[in-house]
Amino acid sequence: MSLDLSPYRVRQEISKFREAPRILQVLPALKSGGVEIGTLQIARAIQNAGGEAFVASSGGPLVERLESYGARHIPLNLEPRNPITIARNVRKLRHILEMERIDIVHVRSRAPAWSVYKAARQAHIPLVTTYHAPYNAQNVLKRFYNSVMAKGDRVIAISEFVAAHILKEYGNASWFHPENLRIVQRAVDLDLFNPYKITAQKLKNLRAEWNISEDHKVILLPARLTRWKGQEVLIRALSLLKSAKMTVVLVGSDQGRTGYRQELEKLVQDLDIQGRVKFVGHCEDMPAAFLLSDLVISTSTDPEGFGRVMAEALAMGRPVVGTRHGGALEIIQEGLTGWYVPPQDPEALAQVIEEAFALPQDAWQKMQMLARESVIQRFSLEKMCRKTLGVYEELL
Repeated sequence: MSLDLSPYRVRQEISKFREAPRILQVLPALKSGGVEIGTLQIARAIQNAGGEAFVASSGGPLVERLESYGARHIPLNLEPRNPITIARNVRKLRHILEMERIDIVHVRSRAPAWSVYKAARQAHIPLVTTYHAPYNAQNVLKRFYNSVMAKGDRVIAISEFVAAHILKEYGNASWFHPENLRIVQRAVDLDLFNPYKITAQKLKNLRAEWNISEDHKVILLPARLTRWKGQEVLIRALSLLKSAKMTVVLVGSDQGRTGYRQELEKLVQDLDIQGRVKFVGHCEDMPAAFLLSDLVISTSTDPEGFGRVMAEALAMGRPVVGTRHGGALEIIQEGLTGWYVPPQDPEALAQVIEEAFALPQDAWQKMQMLARESVIQRFSLEKMCRKTLGVYEELL
């Protein structure tokens, strides 16, 4: 995924803080991914609104960009290992909170959350948590471990789906306060994901790099290679399509899951569709990848907390086919900006792809226009930042 946030500018509509609060966000590392990108976006919004932004993590390649916004990075490894380590981390964090005169602490991951929760309570500092997904809870211990993310003075859910999950899990708990729950949906940087900024030459170069025939429709699945992202479903659907002039591009690293990638490659061979499935790995320029595609697919077998790549694809004017569950239901407007299919159903997916490519040209162009407009109206970066700063204001 592209991490170039440089085009982002907080608009004037974001109200300034009444004072100059010092806000600390905490997460495991600043490497890559949606949580990390969101952390940087909010840090920049805090700075531009007149506050002081701090981020504590074990570090990573995004630290330099964070500091370029005027925010401060505090190196801190808060991975939970055992009660002794957690107790030590609580002392470190409380020292930071007091020395830096932090007004609000915002934790974005379960890994450091227990240390942050205890330190914030000891220092009497308001705590914000962001609940990013319907975390699995196979047993009582896991459910208890997850519960810390619902113990903030404000709990941000990244979608209506995640908010419903929180209420289902903890709505009857004596310690949980539903009135503290806020929904702040994830956002798309509309300056970065802008189809009008991608040149024809860039698209031509990318098509050549991925070795895709000029006369082939491009079906893009942007997701790391892991089983629950459902790449197998799309590969099987491709084998059912009548037209041979379609190429599936799987964008995403296997992150060391070589066994799963080998399974997929063998499936391609067994279905005799070699050459029509491209494993291209990580892509630095996702806006160009989306624009090169004709149709973007999300085949997650488990519900997504939100589904940011679907919103990014729509922002580039590309219709999306998503699985009918989870946060995806808040992104695609069926029949207007895309379609839904049941989970793990290659036959249904193949049918929808056929129907999509059979649309008249004027209907297709209208869908592309509505796709971007839907993101502008609902998932702008300015809207996410304004709502998050509003949560901070409540606690100030």
